[in-house]
Amino acid sequence: MTSATKLAVPNNNNNSHDMLRIFLEQHPDVLVLTGAGISTGSGIPDYRDKDGNWKRKQPVQHQDFMRSHETRQRYWARSLVGWPVMQTAQPNDAHYSLSLLEQNGYIKQLVTQNVDRLHQKAGSHSAIDLHGRADEVICMQCSKREPRELTHARCAATNPGFTGLKATAAPDGDADLEINFETFVVPECPSCGGILKPDVVFFGDNVPRARVDSVFSALHNSSALLVIGSSLMVYSGFRFAREAHLKKKPLLILTQGKTRADDIASVKIDAEIVETLARATQALTSAS
Repeated sequence: MTSATKLAVPNNNNNSHDMLRIFLEQHPDVLVLTGAGISTGSGIPDYRDKDGNWKRKQPVQHQDFMRSHETRQRYWARSLVGWPVMQTAQPNDAHYSLSLLEQNGYIKQLVTQNVDRLHQKAGSHSAIDLHGRADEVICMQCSKREPRELTHARCAATNPGFTGLKATAAPDGDADLEINFETFVVPECPSCGGILKPDVVFFGDNVPRARVDSVFSALHNSSALLVIGSSLMVYSGFRFAREAHLKKKPLLILTQGKTRADDIASVKIDAEIVETLARATQALTSAS
């Protein structure tokens, strides 16, 4: 437990959704940080197991993608299988619960480590995409942007032999596909022929400074931090939990399994996310 303000939960009211409800009642201007665990209910796989270990090989690294044509071949070929899973995913009750809590004034700002845009689809207006968005592609040379669906369509049209393949979907539009990618034609920028990359922060890259600063500002103007569905093993998210601890702001973590911030959390709720959020939200919004 941390020296931050502790959550007082009555002995007869210690269910996970009640703990969350009380936390939100005590801190109605909370900053919420979400991770991959909130989107698994929408069919999008997460990265880590309950012990915080990788479930599969680590995702593509930024430098490898930028300097290696073979890496780009592998990435875009696999995305022909993996991207449609993310593209067609729909918000689950956890996303809708957070949208409703925002509408009722319980959430001051929402930040997500996910790139699936499901918070926005569910109606959350304050969401900051910390790691970018997978539904847009950017040229690394001329900065031209285009919808991911256009890039996907060009990939399919120029690589018909790679369409129709089957593989297990992986996080962020990837897939667990291992074949010979040597003949795959990598999509290029239609304007300048430059390298196209999803507008997301790949592993090994940095979150834009302005985006980080906006989250720190939101945290400083909030009375508490609520982390949902994230192991916080990646520093880009953990730094906000650490900052909350240093500023003695209450930190509640709702997720299943181990997190990097367990030892500094004011409260840790190891419980199923969708049901816990839905029941707490129902209790709060039906009483308001």
